[in-house]
Amino acid sequence: MALESATGEVLITEQLKQFLLVLSVSLSVATLPQIFSWFRRIPYTLLLVIVGLGLAFVNVRLVNLSPELILVIFLPPLLFEAAWNLKWSDLKRDLLPICLYAVLGVVISIAGVALGLHQFAGLELSVALLIGASLSATDPVSVTALFRELGASKRLTTLMEGESLFNDGMAVVAFGLLVALPLGTATLDFQSALWEFFQVVGIGIGVGGLIGFGISYLTQRFDLPLVEQSLTLVSAYSTYLITEHLGGSGVIGVVTTALILGNFGSRIGMNPRTRIIVTEFWEFLAFFVNSIVFLLIGDQIHFAVLGDNLKIIAVTIAVIIVARAVSIYSLSSLSNWLGKSEISLSEQTVLSWGGLRGSVSIALALSVPATLPQREEIIATVFGVVLFTLLVQGLTTQPLLEKLKLLGSQPLRQEYMEAIARQVALQRALEYLETTQKRPGIQPEFYHYQKTLLLGEITLLQEKIDKLLDEYPNLQEFTTAELRGELLAIEADTYAEFVRAGRLNKELSPFLQTMHNSANEED
Repeated sequence: MALESATGEVLITEQLKQFLLVLSVSLSVATLPQIFSWFRRIPYTLLLVIVGLGLAFVNVRLVNLSPELILVIFLPPLLFEAAWNLKWSDLKRDLLPICLYAVLGVVISIAGVALGLHQFAGLELSVALLIGASLSATDPVSVTALFRELGASKRLTTLMEGESLFNDGMAVVAFGLLVALPLGTATLDFQSALWEFFQVVGIGIGVGGLIGFGISYLTQRFDLPLVEQSLTLVSAYSTYLITEHLGGSGVIGVVTTALILGNFGSRIGMNPRTRIIVTEFWEFLAFFVNSIVFLLIGDQIHFAVLGDNLKIIAVTIAVIIVARAVSIYSLSSLSNWLGKSEISLSEQTVLSWGGLRGSVSIALALSVPATLPQREEIIATVFGVVLFTLLVQGLTTQPLLEKLKLLGSQPLRQEYMEAIARQVALQRALEYLETTQKRPGIQPEFYHYQKTLLLGEITLLQEKIDKLLDEYPNLQEFTTAELRGELLAIEADTYAEFVRAGRLNKELSPFLQTMHNSANEED
């Protein structure tokens, strides 16, 4: 008994050392762009993959990456953070194309990869389908992190994030249906597969909805920021585990819960200060987990195995690019025709090329049963494709956005908002200074000097703002949209305050949002 206890303690100590080593390397990589400006051209997540590859090249293995570790420990918080920050109003506007990409896009991707590998690489169709299912999801981790760092337009980010979050769940469901085919323990029956698909998705949405709305109404009863923050963390993991236990999609469950809490629960059950605390907590957690996941992706690469399967990897890369292009262009055209989505050709091009694969694909490949003879071949193929999408497509996405002029006025908008923020802050400082004029001990010279300093800077900022508005008239629309968002938030926060105080038994429907939607429909 004592021997087992000692062995357990040694194992825990060893795992803790490995974890701290991974974390130390990840955080060291995070500081590189601050020391060497050249590294700022490479998104942080891709820089981690490159460093991981360097470690793998010299055969330094930080830790063994198991699929259970990614799917159970890493995936829920990453999905939750992305969905928490996804506004329902933005998602609703593009729900049709997102659903088309997430459902039909997965089908097209799996079919395209499977047929290509069967035809040009000679793989069995069942094995090819399994590779296609592993690679059918654009990973929300890599895509979300990349687009946020590049400052892509809000709508393009919503399309990519929405598709990534939902088709990630679809890919996991498809993989679960197809994994038994190569083992000969199941046959492909369209009717039963369709029924199981709806069952898995339905359980995910149902459990996610119950937990999301349950916690939303629970947080109305108290105002304890740390407790509410902890509840969101518990909800992310509990939703995933409960949904998987019931036979549903944990991914769909977590996304549903996070969307409800981020768009509904945080409005009726959290005051503005608590929302900020919770959002900052999830930003930290996403950074923390991303730092580990992307480093380990690179560190798990075995170059000798990749070399042995180079032909299959090359064929898979080619067919997956073609399948992705067919999926995006055809489904975008369908969405533009059915719902007047107005997704431009340049946006479609970025969506097609930006379909990166990452941790989810690797986790699915590693979860292939060890009894399958082609398991190593499947893993090598998936790793090779993930590596290509992250490095080649990931590093060329920014130049593509710039070439197609889709980064647009993001830097300009940032400059404008910085000037506005500084002006508001200094104006508040000036107003406070006026209240201290007659405070005992304040010298008139100090007061007048500070006032002159503040007034001078406020005037210069106003001139800068006026100049930007004159040179770039589109900023006026941006300013109007920002103000509209602030007004909507103030209205929603006020209703939430009345609900928390017990003066209302339910939150009122937002007047400004209703009027805005009506105006859009008339236009």
